[in-house]
Amino acid sequence: WQGKHTNLVSREFGSWLFLGAIYTTLELPRDDAEIDHCGSCQACLDICPTAAFPAPYKLDARRCISYLTIENKGPIPQEFRKAIGNRIYGCDDCLAACPWNKFAQEGREAKLAARDELRAPGLAELSRLDDAAFRALFTKSPVKRIGRDRFLRNVLIAIGNSGEVALADEARRLLDDASPLVRGAAVWALGQLLLPNDLEEARAARPSERDESVCEEWRAVSQA
Repeated sequence: WQGKHTNLVSREFGSWLFLGAIYTTLELPRDDAEIDHCGSCQACLDICPTAAFPAPYKLDARRCISYLTIENKGPIPQEFRKAIGNRIYGCDDCLAACPWNKFAQEGREAKLAARDELRAPGLAELSRLDDAAFRALFTKSPVKRIGRDRFLRNVLIAIGNSGEVALADEARRLLDDASPLVRGAAVWALGQLLLPNDLEEARAARPSERDESVCEEWRAVSQA
């Protein structure tokens, strides 16, 4: 059935489902429709970091971290950046909170298992990826389809939320990136990590910035 988080839920497998389809000309008997077993539970709604559920069974994708970090091609709206935390590609908190997962078993399909080098990469390491390195690291991974620039945008949001002042050097370096999307996210990250004087020094070192979206980021962190 479709749970309150709008995703499918199974009594046997919980909410961690990998959907597939089989095309056939065979006449197959129709399964009976499953009834809703969510009851009064709203764990998935309560855990959402950005309050993306205006009501049970309704999702405002514009607030969903999975949408913001994967499908959204522009800057992530200011109001959601803190809530994103260290999520770089998607979220799935609403799936993880579903109590029906207590009946699920860990999948054994090797092709779907996470590669060791992708289990817990460091933010500094990820921030240094150029396009070729990004493509090589995420080959045969769904992460690859968002491209290097959107990926680094997400990494920089995580850097800004990390509280690790040492990572400011990585953000400062990306102020000179070719992508305005990356440069804008780097400005925001520095705004979270640097003292006002250091932030102003970083801005003064780049008087040639002409992209309006990046200039708007500078104005926003200066006024914060």
